[in-house]
Amino acid sequence: MLLDYHLHLWPHHTAAVDQTVENLAAFCSEAAAAGVVEIALTEHLFRFRQADALLQGWWNDDPDAAMRATMARYWDEHVDADLDAYVDVVLAARRAGLPVVLGLEVDHYRGRMDRVARLLSGYPFDVLLGSVHWIGAWGFDLLEVPVALAQWELRDVEVVWDAYTRDLEELAASGTVDVLAHPDLVKVAGRRPAVPDEFHDRMAEAAARAGLAAEVSSAGLRKPAAEVYPAPALLARFQAAGVPVTTASDAHGLGTVADRAGHLATVLDRAGYGSVTAFSARRPYPVALGHLVP
Repeated sequence: MLLDYHLHLWPHHTAAVDQTVENLAAFCSEAAAAGVVEIALTEHLFRFRQADALLQGWWNDDPDAAMRATMARYWDEHVDADLDAYVDVVLAARRAGLPVVLGLEVDHYRGRMDRVARLLSGYPFDVLLGSVHWIGAWGFDLLEVPVALAQWELRDVEVVWDAYTRDLEELAASGTVDVLAHPDLVKVAGRRPAVPDEFHDRMAEAAARAGLAAEVSSAGLRKPAAEVYPAPALLARFQAAGVPVTTASDAHGLGTVADRAGHLATVLDRAGYGSVTAFSARRPYPVALGHLVP
């Protein structure tokens, strides 16, 4: 693994603090120790006040009052950073010679991706990750939130996977992002359909149709899913469809930067990938495993 293209500066449920070039240098040092030579800083869009001004209240479309209230609290807890300051410090780190690219993790907002695209077009991003973290107002991966976790006992798994996949398809088709992050995140709680083939096919088709890369992430190994994102069967479909890949830890702190990099390299090799994809100014270019040459 040569790249870690999914890194966050702040853990969830903690306040965003001002970053410095020195802070970002520590991320680079951790990555280099694991053999990773370039990282993408990809903080969540919803942490920034600019996104709040644009999207506040999107959860009110959900008919479930409990889910609306839970998401409103979660959202308000996380809106405490400035997008301009974030961009400035990452660009300063790059000018200082650190091997960083400017990115963002962009959630799916049903029917609102045109607004998101307009906001992001004003910034010099290198790579935009696309994610589906909620179905309606249900944050299905908020396993630490009891009311959200309980929904897994109340909802049919097939229905959940279908809704997730529909949102992933809409996100891919929006043209807003470059990479599908943790593409089968819906397995996070360890709940899978008996036969997920239809959903895997649709995910691979969505990425291929939109010309997106797919992320191969070690984060699933740290969750009840106990498996890399994507599952081997889904990764095989991506490979067969000609979908390029990035690699990632989805770290939210120094302790998991470049997590299990060697394992991800093995996963890629077994799937038949000889390269990963890097980005500059939202333009992809292939990186042979073992080398980084734009």
